Amino acid sequence: MAGKRYRCRYGVAAAGENRYHRASNARSPADDVTHRRNSRRALPILAAMLGVLLHAGPVGAQPYPAKPVRVVIPWPPGGANDIAGRVIMQKLSEALGQQFIIDNRAGATGTIGSELVARAPPDGYTLMVQSTTHVANAHMYKQLAYDPLRDFAPVGLISAQGMMLAVHPSLPAKTVRQFIALAKSRPDEILYSSSGSGSAPHLSMALFAAMAGIRIVHVPYKGGGPQVVALMGGETQASIAATASVAAHVRAGKLRALGVSSLRRTSAFPDVPTIAEAGVPGYEMSPWIAVFAPAATPKAVIDRLNAEINKALRLPDVAQTLSNQGLDPWLSTPEQFAARVKADYDKYEKLVRMTGAQVD
Repeated sequence: MAGKRYRCRYGVAAAGENRYHRASNARSPADDVTHRRNSRRALPILAAMLGVLLHAGPVGAQPYPAKPVRVVIPWPPGGANDIAGRVIMQKLSEALGQQFIIDNRAGATGTIGSELVARAPPDGYTLMVQSTTHVANAHMYKQLAYDPLRDFAPVGLISAQGMMLAVHPSLPAKTVRQFIALAKSRPDEILYSSSGSGSAPHLSMALFAAMAGIRIVHVPYKGGGPQVVALMGGETQASIAATASVAAHVRAGKLRALGVSSLRRTSAFPDVPTIAEAGVPGYEMSPWIAVFAPAATPKAVIDRLNAEINKALRLPDVAQTLSNQGLDPWLSTPEQFAARVKADYDKYEKLVRMTGAQVD
């Protein structure tokens, strides 16, 4: 029939035409072969591009950190945690191009600030700088609003926290042995300050008293700064305090150093003996200062922060600043730090039981 057209595989043909005659918008068999060959070549490229997109995360995701980071230090300004935290967070700000803002939330031996962090979103924008007191609190308090192990992600260690037995200059004791003899002659008369019940200074002195066989009276304060102020003002006569908190006052002659709590003498005060060598064989307390994040914080964020902390600790000026305060830089992976947290959790449980230390 005139004008009748037929639909064929490669286009529309009029009656009587070669049905394989190509229309202007159709492909020939040769084109099909070329198309299939190009498609096969494109598949590896498309797969690689998809892999990059999946690795990069959701569309619109920003690299961490994309905004300022809040760093809770559950102690007042001036103590060892505050000093170490500020030194490291300043370097993280410089390296990552975002502010790491210090938020001192002191009170209840660090538990107020710790609870705040435990309840924060696990997105990497709330961190905590805390000491070994974090795990001691689990055994000092009958009830906590958080679990020190389950509710936090260990990020990395900052330093070993050197401790020093220091006394007010008015106390007639210039050595550890003289201090023990004086305390034995005046039971329950010498007052010692700490940064809070269950804190490292409290438990360090409780262990010292138990091993030395003396009775001295505990007076807790809200942080290392107030602890040292009380000692300098004569409200208390003795204290085992973070070396970082007392270093300047010892050098100025406002406090007298009798011994350090570590197994070895500190390079900041090489002439000050260890407590073990000065009169209490076997004594040793080596707390740490470290960074935590809320539990469930993405591992990529934890690893990034850990890498930057370790980079900062390798810087000569950081190492020197910490060392001058009696703080020894301590590099670790998140996994190594997590193992240390668990080991110290168990250690402090035994220590609290042995000393009978309790929240006052």
